[in-house]
Amino acid sequence: MVAAGVLENRGHLVRIAASGYEALAAFENEDFDLVVMDVQMPVMDGLDCTRAIREKEKARGGHIPIIALTAHAMSGDRDRCLSAGMDGYASKPVRAEDLFREIERVRLIWAAPAVAER
Repeated sequence: MVAAGVLENRGHLVRIAASGYEALAAFENEDFDLVVMDVQMPVMDGLDCTRAIREKEKARGGHIPIIALTAHAMSGDRDRCLSAGMDGYASKPVRAEDLFREIERVRLIWAAPAVAER
């Protein structure tokens, strides 16, 4: 909820999903520019949801940038999120400047022409 408030204060439209299944359904039925994915959602966590989104993208094309949002700030957690198919990583508690820096970094990567580092 904190991240949603931070994003809305900057003028972004926010759609909140209560579980990974809701997030996946929203992805299938709505258009988004970017996803900030909580890693610890109930029923289907953010890692499994991201993997499912990436599988669906393989079939239909496209790529939605996904930034992990997690209280896990241990060594290896960032790599775990990136290995699941996420494009960025921000930790909780949410700090607006860090979240927006990561959003901008990911946005610039995916707005650029195809680059080998992707």
